Amino acid sequence: MTTRRLVLATRNQHKVAELRAILGDGAFDLVGADAYPEIPDVPETGVTFAENALLKAHALARATGLPAVADDSGLCVDVLNGAPGIFSARWAGKHGDDRANLELLLAQLSDIGPEHRSAHFACAAAFALPDGTERVVEGRLLGTLRTTPSGDGGFGYDPILQPLGDTRTCAELTADEKNAISHRGQAFRALAPLVRELLG
Repeated sequence: MTTRRLVLATRNQHKVAELRAILGDGAFDLVGADAYPEIPDVPETGVTFAENALLKAHALARATGLPAVADDSGLCVDVLNGAPGIFSARWAGKHGDDRANLELLLAQLSDIGPEHRSAHFACAAAFALPDGTERVVEGRLLGTLRTTPSGDGGFGYDPILQPLGDTRTCAELTADEKNAISHRGQAFRALAPLVRELLG
């Protein structure tokens, strides 16, 4: 069996390990973008998760000459018409400040009753070849928002999203429990057969 190298548009080794487990049949040598430090991060200028994922996948495929996988994800709150959405990681202004993002969102929802706190995590996962071939799929994790954070696991908005049918937040789930139901897990699992099909 020939091993094909795939590059994932992230420098987050947790994401690399997660996708490696999903594709784990030995046919793919999966590496993160940190294997190519000379390639700059791609600005997320799209207006949807799918557009941003495809931007990153195509840019990495062109830069490396390898098949590339990318994802974009965030929290969508119904009463906020889908916000923070693609701005989830920089909702409070500074990219990646999880605590500030969480505190701002909770403050914005402070007078919203439990019947109107529905939300979901969304993820678009994209695959691109250097010749421009592309595929994109999406996953969602439906839930409701707590009024205060709970749990030490996960990251981002995990401490306030309680998945439907559970009494715990995403931050209170084990990694295996979260991966089994998560938006990112769903999207990557849906993308995996498309990757195998295109790469043979």
